[in-house]
Formats: sequence, C-alpha cells, structure tokens
Amino acid sequence: QVTLVESVGGLVQDGGSLRLSCAASGRTFSRSAMSWFRQAPGKEREFVGGVSWSGSSPYYGDSVKGRFTISRDNAKNTIDLQMNRLKPDDTAVYYCAASSNTKPGVRIGAEDYDYWGQGTQVTVSS
Repeated sequence: QVTLVESVGGLVQDGGSLRLSCAASGRTFSRSAMSWFRQAPGKEREFVGGVSWSGSSPYYGDSVKGRFTISRDNAKNTIDLQMNRLKPDDTAVYYCAASSNTKPGVRIGAEDYDYWGQGTQVTVSS
C-alpha cells in the first residue's frame, strides 16, 4: 500500500516561515515527479510547486515563486517544502502528491498525480 504522509503544519504570523515534509512509503518515486498542492476553503486545488525525479529545475506556481523552495531526497523518498515570507493568502490545506508517470518534467494538474497525502493545515495570521 502506497502512502504519503505530510508533517504537521501550523499557525504562522504574516512574514514568517514554515517547512513541510512529506514521506512516501510502499513504493519508490525516484523516477517520478513529486509536487505540492494546496486548497483554501471555497477554492480549487492549486499547484504550488513540483520537482522532477532528478530534483533539478523545480517548477513553482506564480503565487509562490521567490518565496517557496522545494527539494527532494530520492534515497529517503521524501519531498520538502520550505515556505518563507508567508502571507495570509497562503492559508490552506497543503497536500503532497506523487505521480506514477516516469515521463520527464513536472505536471501542474492535479489529475496527473496518482498518490496523495492526507493534507496538513497551514494558517497564516495577519
């Protein structure tokens, strides 16, 4: 059974930082893209950023570029999301996702990912 487990999020003040981690088990994703998405109440799930299997050239959504950084460790089957200069608009449930597709590159559509974590709440207070 494949599972993705995110670390606990939390409450952060405007301008603060938070790091999320996601650990995969049940299979290796060393040849697949892994990404982070988020969903705020009343909104669609949004691509935050992702990284291909090699870990090079991560790709970010426009709303987080320059503030968030994604990294992965294939040996540990993990992906991390470092969030800096957080804003109240970043408040959402954050999900890590993994694809079973081994084609190169990062896909930004939720439909392109086969495995999802349970989600973790991140709240940024103003």
